[in-house]
Formats: sequence, structure tokens, C-alpha cells
Amino acid sequence: MKVITISGLDGSGKSTQIKLLKEYLESQGAKVFYFHGISFSLPNKLLDFFRGNGEKNEKDSQNSVTRSGWLGIRLRKMILPIDLLRFRMLKKGLKRKKYDYILSDRYFYDTVVNIEYLESQIANRKSQEYYPKNNIPRPDISIYIQTDPDLIMTRNKKAPDQGLEFLKKKKVILDKKTEIWDWIVINNTLKNKFETFEEIKKIIEKI
Repeated sequence: MKVITISGLDGSGKSTQIKLLKEYLESQGAKVFYFHGISFSLPNKLLDFFRGNGEKNEKDSQNSVTRSGWLGIRLRKMILPIDLLRFRMLKKGLKRKKYDYILSDRYFYDTVVNIEYLESQIANRKSQEYYPKNNIPRPDISIYIQTDPDLIMTRNKKAPDQGLEFLKKKKVILDKKTEIWDWIVINNTLKNKFETFEEIKKIIEKI
């Protein structure tokens, strides 16, 4: 079973590419599991519970948090290793069920980036490198869709409500991660979704 992840800024087209890839792989006869790292996380499940009496609020689940206090950041760091363990268990279960692929939108890489961003917002500190105690399981293919924040704000019918400055600061952190994480970088700033998908498909066909 192969794990394929797509990371990037809010509004960069991650979910669209995951959808296109899922449809393509299933058309080839593959059994595919869709994984959303933020929705999967325990903090988010707790928020869903208190917001909707246990019912999932998908819109809230996928919104990015732009600020958090020290305690909130600390809790995210404490719970991430638990989420990593839960993911390993999920992966084993899916393998037993003979899934061919896990496609991840907002993988744990994105969680780490979010934590670093939130830390940088406390008293305007510079973001510090954060390394989870439990190493993040390395995907078979990890793609970073690199997009210009200004374009994201103008080309989307529903631009991210976090704003341009949020996107710019988060992009700085994402770009730095290309140096330490084995990402395949695809710049889709001047491409439509189908051109970007053709690049992704060529990468997937090589594994």
C-alpha cells in the first residue's frame, strides 16, 4: 500500500488535486482511502464534538486556526504523537483490508507547519523549528504544491478568510521545509488544475 500526500497553502488546490487523483486511481481499479489530517486530529474531533454535540462540522474542521495561546500550542504538540500512533494503526487496518493507496490532504507535515506558524504569532516571535517526538511516517510520495499567495487571493471564488498576510507567512515556513522534507515541489501558480494534475500523474505513474 502506497501513501501519497499533498501539502500546500490554503487555496492552493490540494483538495482538487486529491480528488482528481482519487478518481484517476479508482478508474485504474485501485482501492483508495482518502485521509484528511486536520479532520483526523484529536483536537479537531474534540472541537467538532463541542460545536455540534458530536456531529462533524466539516466547514469548521477544515478552517485553519490563525492564532492560539501558549496552552493551545502545547496541547497540539502533546496530542500530535498520539495522532501519529492512531495513523499507524489506521494504516495497518487499511493494509489488512487490501487498500492500494492512502491519499492524504493536509498530512502531518501541514500540522507541524501550523504549529510553527501559531508559535510565530505569539508576541510576533520568529517561527522555531518543531520536530515531533515520534517521527512522522514518511509517505511513498509527498508533493508540495507551491503557489503565489497573491494569486490565491485573486483567483479563488472563495478566497481563504485568513487573509494575505497569513498565506505569506505560512508560505515562508512551507518553503523552508523543502530543505528537510523529501517533497516533490510543483509550482502551479501559472497552471490550471488539469496541467498541475498531469504533472502529478506522471510522478505517481513512476512508483
